[in-house]
Amino acid sequence: MRASERTDRAALAEAQRSRLSQLLHQIYGPNPFYTRKLAEAGLHPESLTFPRDLSRLPLTTKQELIADQQDAPPWGTNLTEPIERYTRYNQTSSTTGRPLRWLDTHESWQWMLECWKAVYGGAKVGAGDRIFFPFSFGPFLGFWTAFEAGCQIGAHCIPAGGMSSQARLAMIEALEPTVVCCTPTYALRLLEVNGEIRGGKPDLAAGSVRVLIVAGEAGGSIASTRERIERGWGARVIDHHGLTEVGPMSFECWESPGGLHLNEAEYICEILEPGTDRAVPDGERGELVVTNLGRAASPLVRYRTGDVVVRRSEPCACGRAFARLEGGVLARVDDMVNVRGVNVYPSAVESVVRRFEEVAEYRATVATSGSLHSLSLEIELTGGGDG
Repeated sequence: MRASERTDRAALAEAQRSRLSQLLHQIYGPNPFYTRKLAEAGLHPESLTFPRDLSRLPLTTKQELIADQQDAPPWGTNLTEPIERYTRYNQTSSTTGRPLRWLDTHESWQWMLECWKAVYGGAKVGAGDRIFFPFSFGPFLGFWTAFEAGCQIGAHCIPAGGMSSQARLAMIEALEPTVVCCTPTYALRLLEVNGEIRGGKPDLAAGSVRVLIVAGEAGGSIASTRERIERGWGARVIDHHGLTEVGPMSFECWESPGGLHLNEAEYICEILEPGTDRAVPDGERGELVVTNLGRAASPLVRYRTGDVVVRRSEPCACGRAFARLEGGVLARVDDMVNVRGVNVYPSAVESVVRRFEEVAEYRATVATSGSLHSLSLEIELTGGGDG
């Protein structure tokens, strides 16, 4: 049983229950990683009833997956199929020198493309659009799935990897794309470079672009950042959220800006209180924990994303039954720092800084003295001034 965007919430929950049970039966035995985790927890798919037993399933962390790949290099043991069936390789970015490697079969890859089509649907992007991708052709997941899904919906997809910002702007002017997929920071950078080239206001508002689909940073759901991008480009910003190991799990709809629909047809999403793992009700902050239901070849069951969110489940003006993350991804669990008794998140800093047109870029630095933290900001002004 599969659900859709328009399935009511009761039927959606029933579809999730059925597919979770199917997933666990599929991976128990063939997948050494999750067979071991379930056995250590004293669980077997035959003995579980959902949603009652969802909280009994062990949580999964990124650190656990990285350790598994170190113990069983290079791929680890979270593989359900014979290695010969895997056709795609991607990896996460890493500041520790230990990226998380991820493999997909043809079937699991196609599942992710279907999830990306939901992102395009929320942005009202389809056949007849021209989508511009100013990404490098690296091993990260986002570009590849977005590009291939764009081709499958009938859009004209334009790759722009390995090019300077100036060359990309020239392509935008010549080819007149209607959609740009990039990070919020790079959308702002293209505005800045365009202003430098033309010797004036960094304005692309008279161009062909009508939608920017942004991801990879919190800025897409931060009002001051998105307003600055929308004003400069004369286009609508649509936010999107995903992870290499999870896939494209949430998207903004056209009708309700400032929030992300969870793709609950393909993911079970829980919001847990950090530290206690207690399920929190709608309207309260917690960590997003996800189970992907269609990527059985390299599954994730109750995966701690580290993303701090607030869920709302009331009906949306777009007609989708999916719950929304109010304000998008608000922070990372491990990014918060307490400065003089105040909990400070990077997204809160960006929300303030991006209100000022004079600021081109900024860097926030946290210094620690004993048990006390201090926060300093370095500001780069537009036009090359000093901050």
